[in-house]
Amino acid sequence: MIDCTIRDGGLMNNWQFNDEFVLAVYQALVESGVDYMEIGYKSSEKAYSRKENGPWKFCDDKDLRRIVGENMTDIKLSAMADIGRIEYDDIAPKSESLLDMIRVACYVNQMDKAIALAEHCMDKGYEVTINLMAVSKVMERDLDEALNDVAKSRVPIFYLVDSYGSMYCEQIEDLMNKYKNALPGKTIGIHAHNNMQLAFSNTISAIIHNANMLDSTIFGLGRGAGNCHTEILLSFLKNPKYRLAPLFKVIQEHFLPLQKKVTWGYHIPYLITGSMNFHPRSAMAWMESDNHDDFLTFYNNILDGKDIE
Repeated sequence: MIDCTIRDGGLMNNWQFNDEFVLAVYQALVESGVDYMEIGYKSSEKAYSRKENGPWKFCDDKDLRRIVGENMTDIKLSAMADIGRIEYDDIAPKSESLLDMIRVACYVNQMDKAIALAEHCMDKGYEVTINLMAVSKVMERDLDEALNDVAKSRVPIFYLVDSYGSMYCEQIEDLMNKYKNALPGKTIGIHAHNNMQLAFSNTISAIIHNANMLDSTIFGLGRGAGNCHTEILLSFLKNPKYRLAPLFKVIQEHFLPLQKKVTWGYHIPYLITGSMNFHPRSAMAWMESDNHDDFLTFYNNILDGKDIE
């Protein structure tokens, strides 16, 4: 299990979480037995401003150590790197970092660069994955070419990512089978968004078809409609290594207060973009406007071709 709360949730507040919140999430995940904590992004300052984005957009080692010390626990730390928004030199050797894993996120036309960056990170000592985003928009021929490239690479883990929260279980099943057949010997992961209230069920569908890396976020905190909930997934897995009480405690003490300041989770505008297989950015902008409860106008705008990609 990889909990992505700080990384994916940071998309809702520009990673402006205070240290108390990040530390509380870290401690809850350690106590609950979750395997990985994705604590943010590795990003270049050439791509993002530190004035606009909090420290978890960059995951500098000094910030990691301020929160987790030397991380003398069983949990591993992960960060995500977007192709085109990171320089090779921004990634220190594993021996100099508290991070254990770098997850490379890319679009299908960036697969060659994603493989190169992932193998570069492997050479520096990190565990790696490639997360192919927006696969619901990818033509089959392009996907097949990308999978063929990944199959020939050293990258051991590849993710099925429902970026727009637009997929149903049948699509998850088809893609899991495609990925498994195209990538023998590699591990497949699942990262689901909750635009149509299907993140949890789609994660189960992926598990049934042998997904072995499972992404989730506490209380569903993530971009737009959020993700599969960590506490729900742990309840479903019923593995004795996992414990729920620490998650309930951190939700009660930290997430409920945060919810009064930051809005995330299922909402009609996210349903509309998800059902139409659109990027959620227009719904996120609508939710920030004074008209956020005017669902019909947003729906008609989408139908008229306004406010979309």
